[in-house]
Amino acid sequence: MANLKELRNRITSVGSTMQITSAMKMVSAAKLKRAQDAITQLRPYAQKIEEILVNVSATLDSSEGPYSRQTEEVKKVLIVAISSNRGLCGAFNANVVKRVMVYKNETSAQVDIFSMGKKAAEILTKRGAGKPVGDRNTIYEDLSFANASAVAEMLMEKFLSGEYDRVELVYNQFVNAANQSVQCEQFLPIRESKLEEGQQASGEYLYEPAKEEILEDLIPKSLKTQVFKALLDSQASEHGARMTAMHKATDNADELRKALSLEYNKARQAAITNEILEIVGGANALEEA
Repeated sequence: MANLKELRNRITSVGSTMQITSAMKMVSAAKLKRAQDAITQLRPYAQKIEEILVNVSATLDSSEGPYSRQTEEVKKVLIVAISSNRGLCGAFNANVVKRVMVYKNETSAQVDIFSMGKKAAEILTKRGAGKPVGDRNTIYEDLSFANASAVAEMLMEKFLSGEYDRVELVYNQFVNAANQSVQCEQFLPIRESKLEEGQQASGEYLYEPAKEEILEDLIPKSLKTQVFKALLDSQASEHGARMTAMHKATDNADELRKALSLEYNKARQAAITNEILEIVGGANALEEA
């Protein structure tokens, strides 16, 4: 059994750790509210753009467009791994890395990694996946549609130039504070937009200018929105994962502190009992003498 001084030091240390994790939980909860509002507000806009894109392209052959270029054999793939710049968020970053490694192991194509978030890049490098060919780890310092659009334009240029045959986005989709779903979305080439079975193109729209011109402008805007949505999803997921992780850490620290306090009290009681026995024993010895 540890001595009383060691137990007191451990109780103090655990208490300090619990204060830190509790504070981090509250900070993440405040950030989560803002991030959750941002992704909740963007989703209807993204869905509406997709709806208009499907409607406009329903009567047109968009398969020959530059962003729909298909190759007979996919030789080079760029995976955009969206993670966080900081840890202490449970399996948030590990899940992204795991999904990237699964994709990398399942394909015969050359896979390059572009990181948005330091943690995924660090873990992937340690696992032998190679250093990222590029990064935008500072994007979280000012996450805006303009900055996300710049990243999307860079990815689109790499695809249009033929540098890569496919571009994939890997990120955590926000479900709620406790749940995040890892997504691997094909960014480029864009999948052909088709109406679902039994669905007809809406006749509510009047097009000016022509549908072809609208589609030419709408596709890049849809791709930029897709990147921005993935970043907002990832940011909300990060705060939710960190809040949940810190909540569990605080609970575990509290349980450990209670267990140590109980052990300390038992040890202290045993020490007091031994002292009393020694005093009684000494008194009895004096009487006998």
